[in-house]
Amino acid sequence: MSENREGVIAGFLRKHNWHEAARGPLAGDASFRRYDRLQGTRGPAVLMDAPPPQEDVRPFVRIARHLFNHGFGVPEILAEDPDAGLLLLEDLGDDTYTRLLARGHNERELYTLAIDALIALHRLPARDAIPDGVIPYGEARLIEEVSRVNSWYRQLVGAPVLSSHTERSYGDIWARVLPRAWKVPTSLVLFDFHIDNLMIVPGRTGLKACGILDFQDAVAGPVTYDLMSLLEDARRDISPALVTEMKERYLAAFPNIKREDFDLSWAVMAAQRHTRVIGTFARLKLRDNKPHYLVHMPRLWRYMDACLAHPALKDLKTWFDMHVPQELRIVPS
Repeated sequence: MSENREGVIAGFLRKHNWHEAARGPLAGDASFRRYDRLQGTRGPAVLMDAPPPQEDVRPFVRIARHLFNHGFGVPEILAEDPDAGLLLLEDLGDDTYTRLLARGHNERELYTLAIDALIALHRLPARDAIPDGVIPYGEARLIEEVSRVNSWYRQLVGAPVLSSHTERSYGDIWARVLPRAWKVPTSLVLFDFHIDNLMIVPGRTGLKACGILDFQDAVAGPVTYDLMSLLEDARRDISPALVTEMKERYLAAFPNIKREDFDLSWAVMAAQRHTRVIGTFARLKLRDNKPHYLVHMPRLWRYMDACLAHPALKDLKTWFDMHVPQELRIVPS
């Protein structure tokens, strides 16, 4: 961290009377954000350092306040300086789903709590669930995200550059497929709803017991997206029986959603997300020198095989089989 950045942080903490608190690194992620835990006479808090122009804390603030006001277990914002990219947040503890599962916590209990949080969010009318300023998950963004598999993953595995015609055909297929994901209702998509960003908050019950940490990339999109993000997690295998049980739990709460529409939306959004993540993990290795995400590639390709088996994705499957065949679906050395 630069001396100037440290000075900005020190001024922010002094302004809000946290300058005497002990401060230590808490976590980082795949972005430019970093987090410190503060321990002082006022208790614990978390400092989010999201330096502009690479990061913008305003979307996080907007979504956090919205979800907090609706009773969800997001951290309360204690202080903010959006121009400096600094937030002081309520400390929800250390019990992320990742750590709890590693300690042998009941898996079914954790996933049930997370599914119930999504049910509560999706039961809100769209006008209440989606705050002002949240944009639709539009075609341009969706196609840019899946294009990363060509611009980054192919480079990573040494595949030849595609012709402009082949790249256009890829985008055309996605443009035909993506609208089918909206056969289910639209709600707020938290976007990174998975075990690294979910917690059990000590001393809480009900909806607030499910801590939700990362949502600044939220968009308006199909209700299947966050469910799929949780249950087809790039980071871990989940038993098919538990996945089925959680899907059934969700669908039981929304009897007006047709099963075939749900399954189609799931397949389309799964194909889109897994393709995006494959490309993004390759970019993290090549651009940001973060190779540890590559260990998840085999799981992501297994997910892709499953969702591409849906009849509605036949053309997409044909394209992948031709241009990203099995011998290219690897973990590069």
